[in-house]
Amino acid sequence: MYKYLVRPLLFRFPADYAHEATVKFASSVSRSKWLLKTSNSIYNYSDNCLKQSIFGLNFPNPVGLAAGFDKNGTSCPLMEKIGFGFIEVGSITANASIGNPKPRSFRLPQDLSLINRLGLNNDGVQTISRRLRKLDLNIPLGINIAKTHDPAIMGEAAVQDYKTSFDMVKDFADYITLNISCPNTEEGKTFEEPETLQSLLKALKIHKDASLPPVLVKFSVDLDDSQLSELITICEDNAIDGYVATNTSSRRDGLATPQKVIQNIGRGGLSGSAIKNRSTEIISNIHAQTKGEKIIIGVGGISSGRDAIEKLKAGADLIQIYTGMIYEGPGIVKKINQEIAEYLKTNGYEHIYHIRKIRDQ
Repeated sequence: MYKYLVRPLLFRFPADYAHEATVKFASSVSRSKWLLKTSNSIYNYSDNCLKQSIFGLNFPNPVGLAAGFDKNGTSCPLMEKIGFGFIEVGSITANASIGNPKPRSFRLPQDLSLINRLGLNNDGVQTISRRLRKLDLNIPLGINIAKTHDPAIMGEAAVQDYKTSFDMVKDFADYITLNISCPNTEEGKTFEEPETLQSLLKALKIHKDASLPPVLVKFSVDLDDSQLSELITICEDNAIDGYVATNTSSRRDGLATPQKVIQNIGRGGLSGSAIKNRSTEIISNIHAQTKGEKIIIGVGGISSGRDAIEKLKAGADLIQIYTGMIYEGPGIVKKINQEIAEYLKTNGYEHIYHIRKIRDQ
């Protein structure tokens, strides 16, 4: 129904409006017990072969909601009921931000992709933290944090800005993702420069505080192999628990969308099917460099069980979707989980863990 009725209606409106309306609707549904129960009966899917214990947390299935969809944590109850195995809220910043001017998100239907330059719009860590502390979820909640969208905050001030958010969420987040790779800020700077990443991780003192929740780092899909290797080495030296691969791309290689359309859109992060293959390569590289000993969340271009299985085979333990849901609708979560479970049974695997185990043998 979504692809033939709801999506055509939503796609008649600008992407910014459609996204805001969708989040507003999801937030409204999240406040209705009856609608939550109805959503659960329609969309939820459970199979013991998909359950995992990671970081001491219970994941009912490997499909998570990627950061970016629900920046302010207003729709988490509904996201749980439509079948997500975990949720990542954000990116959240120390100070609230309205983000970049509109239009700031654009659909590329020919590529099943999106371009966005939202600019880290969010309510700020204090407001969002108060909201999230009130949640009563049965699935893990990850908090994705980034530097406030303000070019005046640089150097040591940028590190302290990050630390403000980190300290605010560390007591209630099930895990924290450090978004060091968001390209959609006004100054265009990220923490993926080795020296700045080292400064950030040193300031957070991850390796010195055993009480912290698991801390993951999210990398850009645009890193080349040598850059990725250098950043992983820094992360490993600072006791990072895992990685999210990957963030969006600033490149525009190999798109089916006409070049004139792409030029008119301008800058922004490319997500969806267009980055699927490179995202999988980076997952494989992280898995190899860390010798399979670190948790990897795979994200980028997943819109089917087959896409998810490719990520798992490459070394991911969990996956996340966002753009795929825009094109496929909320039923995509159930569809992917069903297809993974069917793949396991067809190939004689007892558990999702065996997809990676077979690769490592």
